[in-house]
Order: sequence, then C-alpha cells, then structure tokens
Amino acid sequence: MGAMSRWAWGLLVLSTACAGSRAGVKDAGTGGSGTQPAVEAASADSRSTTRRYVDEDLGFEIVRPTADWQLDETNERTPEGLAIPVILRHNISGAQVVLQVAPAVASPTQFAERLTEGLRQHPGFTTSDPAPIPLSDNAVGFDFQVGEGVHGKVAVRDGSPGRVLMMLATWPAQAAADVPRSVDALIQGVRPLSGPATASRTPRP
Repeated sequence: MGAMSRWAWGLLVLSTACAGSRAGVKDAGTGGSGTQPAVEAASADSRSTTRRYVDEDLGFEIVRPTADWQLDETNERTPEGLAIPVILRHNISGAQVVLQVAPAVASPTQFAERLTEGLRQHPGFTTSDPAPIPLSDNAVGFDFQVGEGVHGKVAVRDGSPGRVLMMLATWPAQAAADVPRSVDALIQGVRPLSGPATASRTPRP
C-alpha cells in the first residue's frame, strides 16, 4: 500500500511539473543518441502525420487522435519496476497524459483503488470513486481535482501479459470544454500489443 501511494504522488508531481519544464525529456522530433530511436521523424511534415507510436519492449502502442498531441520519450524507470516511457502534451491547452507501465502485481481495479487512496491522503486533492470504463473488460478509472486550478483523470487497464497500463491526465481548469474529450480520445488510443514483445521502440506511420 505504501509503495502504491508513493507511485501515485510521484506521477502526479511529474505530470504537473512538466507543464513548465521539459528537463530530462527528449523533445519529439529532435532525434536521440545511443540505442533509443527518435520518437518522431525530424521533419515537421512527418511530425504532423505520424501519430502511431509502438513500444514493443513494453508491449503497447499509442495512436494520437490529432497531431496537436506531442509525444516525448522519458525512458524513466523506478526501483519498483514502474516504467514511465512517454509523456504526451497538448500544447494548445496545456493538457498532459503520463503513461506508466507497471508489473501486474495487482488487478486494474486494485491499482485504481490504491491510487485513489494515495491521492486522497494529500491536501488539496479530491477524487471520485474508481468505476469501470470502456477501454477493456477490466479497465477502471476515476476523476480528480487539485485545488481550483487542475482537473484530471486516471485510467488503468490491462497491458501486455504481466503488465498493467496506467494513464494519468491533467489539464487546466479553465481549458475549453473539448479538452477533456481530446484527453479521452488519447487515452482510448493507448492499448497493449497483441503480438510477442521484442526489444525495440519505434514510431509507425
């Protein structure tokens, strides 16, 4: 329970802090060094049309609903085995979605319940109760708010075998009414791969 609370807090701090800083995050389209490929091709034309990202190592794909969503690769991992492979930003509205891939040490419902409990322990956080959402047969989600300035939601679903996918979204309270719909569309585009995993990570057109 303690580890889950720390994960919930750390993820929320990451998602809100990144609104004003990109420290430690590779900008999509800038390329990369070492073994990790660029998230997007270098040209602006490619960034506007390539919206499918596949991570065969962690066994998931992301299909962005519009090119307004920028995908940045973080390659973060915690000692507990939690991976934070990408952060997606909607630069027009300030909305963000942090994707986490966790070992399936609990069901999506159990993860959501523990995340809710962890967030509720911190002043200024209010959350709804976890409830089923139509991402998969066992997907669960809840909404939350941080003070008067930030709205958000968490979605937890099954990933590739042995993994769980967790999406934590935040957006400014004053954002336009269509922003939550765009967030929902992005979350629906995060899903596990059906084939066997291999150690590569690449965008697909």
